[in-house]
Amino acid sequence: MPLRARQRCHAVLAALVTLTATALLAVAPPASAADTWTEVGSDRADPLTESQGLASVEVPAGSANRYTGIGTIPIGVSSRGWNHVGDPDASYDGHYVEPYQADSGTAKMYRVQAPNGTWSEYVHTLAPGEALNNSWVAISPDGQWMLSGEYGTMSRFLVFPTPGVNASTSPSANLPLAATVTLDHAVRDVQGCDFLSATRLLCSSDDPAGTLFGYTKPLLQVDLSAAPTGSANVTGHVTALRQLPLRSSCSGTFEAEGIDYDRRSGTLRVIVVSPGFCVLTDSKTYRFTRS
Repeated sequence: MPLRARQRCHAVLAALVTLTATALLAVAPPASAADTWTEVGSDRADPLTESQGLASVEVPAGSANRYTGIGTIPIGVSSRGWNHVGDPDASYDGHYVEPYQADSGTAKMYRVQAPNGTWSEYVHTLAPGEALNNSWVAISPDGQWMLSGEYGTMSRFLVFPTPGVNASTSPSANLPLAATVTLDHAVRDVQGCDFLSATRLLCSSDDPAGTLFGYTKPLLQVDLSAAPTGSANVTGHVTALRQLPLRSSCSGTFEAEGIDYDRRSGTLRVIVVSPGFCVLTDSKTYRFTRS
């Protein structure tokens, strides 16, 4: 083939390669594509001790899964006004954190159990405009930062240094609000979140209206613009993945509760409390795997 012809041929091939690559990029899924979670089983959730939240604990090895409910609140804690416990979480080094709230006041509390079994309490004085309720905590994979949520219709999550893990925290000092996660879509009545990766959360929403995403009780995915550091705010992209299971022998209003992702088995678990009398008989912790 003459030189000029070869040059023309190479130019055409290069153009075709560029066009093909451009087309492939145009149809390729984004890096934050939504996961698909398939139900694989369930276990009965006790209404007194397993109705608010749950967490898998990796340290010490062989630790049982932890649950919270009105029956897990120690008398010495409830007698001081901390009468509601939310969805807990545990750092990968074994620090277990429970969120508490009171019926009134200007503070919320985080109760921490260290890997050696000792307990301590960290109190956070509400920042201006912050809601009193304390529904859940989610500890970042590096252990240093803890996200927490407010009930109702919200467009943000709160970021705190993880009590008992982050060296800046002390039970004798106020636990400060360090930053926020600004969500690009409002969420309603989030009852629990857990980190799937450094920049991805899964959250259970007890939304009773269904007007935000087209159905009630959604499982949400939140993709962060960056891993939380506490030194700067980050944004979060919200995607509704599916409706949580709503099955019971009773009819009425279900309540979606806490959530946990166990990285060791790849299992996602979410508590759904049944309506009416069936809260006693067929409330469930549902298990999901990614597919």
